[in-house]
Order: sequence, then C-alpha cells, then structure tokens
Amino acid sequence: MAKNDFSAEAAVNFEQKCLCVLVLDVSGSMFGTPIKELNEGLADFYNEITNDESTSQKLEVSVITFNHIVKTVVEPSLVENFTLPKLSADGSTAMVKAVNEAIDKVEARKTWYKQTNQNYYRPWIILITDGEPDDDQNVDALSRRVKNDMANKKYVFLPIGVENANMGILDQIAGTVNDKKMGPLKLKGTNFKSFFQWLSASMGTVVNTEEGQTVNLSGGDTTWMDSFVI
Repeated sequence: MAKNDFSAEAAVNFEQKCLCVLVLDVSGSMFGTPIKELNEGLADFYNEITNDESTSQKLEVSVITFNHIVKTVVEPSLVENFTLPKLSADGSTAMVKAVNEAIDKVEARKTWYKQTNQNYYRPWIILITDGEPDDDQNVDALSRRVKNDMANKKYVFLPIGVENANMGILDQIAGTVNDKKMGPLKLKGTNFKSFFQWLSASMGTVVNTEEGQTVNLSGGDTTWMDSFVI
C-alpha cells in the first residue's frame, strides 16, 4: 500500500470517528526520564481508551515519531487494532517534517472516511517536543499551513512543549479555533501522565458530543482551552 493510501481498508464499524494523531519527539534530548515517562503516559492513554466502550469504537489513534527520521509507528486505528510501541530516543529534531506528515495523514484519512461513508469529527494533531527543530526545517511555511488549515476547520492542532522546548517556535506555529489560540502549552517537567489523562478524558468528551455543540475541555492546568465548537 502506498504511503497514506487507505483505499484497501474496510471500515470496522460506522460510528462517527475522531482521529487523534500524536506527533512525538524521540530525539536524543528525550533520552532517560523523559522518554521513560512518555512511554508510561502513552500506556495510560491506551488503557483509558481501551476501557471506555464508546471511545474505543469512535477514537482512531495514529502515532508519528521524529528525530532525524520521521516514522509512522501506528497508522490510524481503533484501539483494538494496534499495540502501542516502546519508544526510544536518539538523533536530531525533524519537527516540521513530522507535523507536515501528520497533516497529510489527516487529509488522507478524511478522504477514506468519505469514501467509506463514515461521519467524522474534526481531527486532532498533538505535537509533543522538548527541543528545537533542525536548521533545515521551514517553520514559517508550517506556520502558514497550520493557521490556514485551522481557519478552515480542517483539524485542531495543539503544540505541547516539554522542559527546554523553544516555546517561541511553538507559539509561532499555533493556530486558532473560533478565534481562540490553541496553545502552546508548557508541560510541567515531564508530567506526561497528567497530560495523557486529560487527553483521554477530552477525547472521550469529543466523541460523545453532538455535531456543532460547544464543549468545555478546560480544568486544572488547561485553562488555555475554555471551549470550542466541534
């Protein structure tokens, strides 16, 4: 199958789908405690959505990792159809290339939803990084693409900075939903566990909300997100 070509895949069910693409930094600066806690947080996220019957039938997850290489380690799938990989860290930071790959995957998956007569919610792309993109990465072009796409409601993009991340660059590539800027959010230390608990709860809320209904995903350290219309 060609890259991002889902044409040979059949729908598992016809529940309204929500795709969440996790774009994860696995460069060398994530070595040690950060990558260990990222793996633990992902495992918690996987378990939470597995144990929620409604979410498990509606939420599709894809995982894209990046260091100097961008790699899709989980294609868009319901939780019953994939096993989370064990991530390891080394290399540099091809962040822009990874986010562009996530956007391309979202567009390809939306085309597949339409071809297979599946309704879908606005997809999410979650970037988690602790570093700064390599010098050859075109941040300006990515910023323009994200802002334009989000203005046209193609997806929700949320950049998350960990520890020494360049928050200025993450702010540059952040877009808006209903005129409210989405992030960037600075994670406290490497507290991935709390973030993924929030994410699993939020995705559960999204997939159990009527189209056009305003949902509140705020609370705790997430006051950067009051509400938006799906």
